Amino acid sequence: MQQMKQIFTHRNKRLLIAVTAMLLLAVAFLQIREDKPAIRIGVLHSLTGTMASSEIPLVDAIRLAVEEANEAGGLNGARVEMVVADCRSDAVYCAQQAEKLIVQDKVQALFGCWTSACRKAVRPVVEKHRHLMFYPVQYEGLEQSPDIVYTGAAPNQQIIPMALWAMQQRGKRFYLVGSDYVFPRTANRMVTDVLLAQGGQSLGERYIPLGDSDMAAVVQDIARLRPDFVLNTLNGDSNRYFFKALRDAGIAAEQIPVFSTSVAEVELAAMGPALVAGHYAAWNYFQSVDSPENRAFVARFKRRFGQERVLDDPMEASYVGAQLWLNSVRELGSSDLALVKTVLPHQSVLAPGGMLAVDYGTGHLWKTVRIGQAQPDGQFRIVWQSAGAVRPAPFPFYRSHAEWQTVQQSLTGGAR
Repeated sequence: MQQMKQIFTHRNKRLLIAVTAMLLLAVAFLQIREDKPAIRIGVLHSLTGTMASSEIPLVDAIRLAVEEANEAGGLNGARVEMVVADCRSDAVYCAQQAEKLIVQDKVQALFGCWTSACRKAVRPVVEKHRHLMFYPVQYEGLEQSPDIVYTGAAPNQQIIPMALWAMQQRGKRFYLVGSDYVFPRTANRMVTDVLLAQGGQSLGERYIPLGDSDMAAVVQDIARLRPDFVLNTLNGDSNRYFFKALRDAGIAAEQIPVFSTSVAEVELAAMGPALVAGHYAAWNYFQSVDSPENRAFVARFKRRFGQERVLDDPMEASYVGAQLWLNSVRELGSSDLALVKTVLPHQSVLAPGGMLAVDYGTGHLWKTVRIGQAQPDGQFRIVWQSAGAVRPAPFPFYRSHAEWQTVQQSLTGGAR
């Protein structure tokens, strides 16, 4: 019996030594090797100017993904480093910064832009160098590029289903207000086409210079015409002035609800939730999504950046873009641009907002569509969502690609 105990003790010691060795090997494997050069990524967002309040949180979302990757051992033993450039809410300047990040800083991927004007300015730089960019914001569509992954919504994944739901719930008489650049003008043309085909009636359409604070004329128009609902494609600080002007004019959400495409939790926090409570927005992600993945994501972000912080759709899309790139590099064992581009179209990820997958044909993501009503606590109550992930359609089917390009040029003068 004593001999048997000695045998088992000896075996247990050997097993313990083997397990310890394996754990030490795993730890060593996960550790970042300081002798390996860091892998750099470029972040292009506005830290100053009218878009800063919306874009600064996106930098934090990317930072969370990078820090989590580094804590897990980096990419194949190499540390990931962020090089952040301030776009200054200026599309031309942002394109210059993209050139610098690619040529001088030697980044392996770009993450950035908010407005379509910015994206369209940066795109030629990315394509000239055959580089790679992840664009995280919903937009007007009518674009795809072999060098861009669009992690925000296409029109059929946000503004079009929102407009149809609004007409179904509120009535047929609608009014359009937006910032004066390519996204609002093009998206509103699509919305008008769809709503008129369903028997809707357009009462008015006004555009405000990006960042402008003078909302008197447009609010007077809304008060006079009394539409059943307003579709809002304003961006940046203009939203604060618009909702304040509505309140000052005595126009309540119960009377004339506003359906927004660029007002999320971050904007509610900046404006004060009471100003927008009762109005609506459409996104693919809300912080209020009830899932284990989202609860864990929110907890991690708040633990890192502060319990008072909120999350929104472009932040989740930024985090997802970083995850897609990180997963591709891990799978390959290389950050080589050409190789990464071959893997990206086959990537999927269980994201905080649900399962997402890159659409092979368009470089956009399959995404769930959600409509939320702003609450006094700064969150959104989800009032409708699609049955599953919706396939992206950056070019709505009822016109050809060439016809859509002609329409867009006529709306924007080809300039923005």
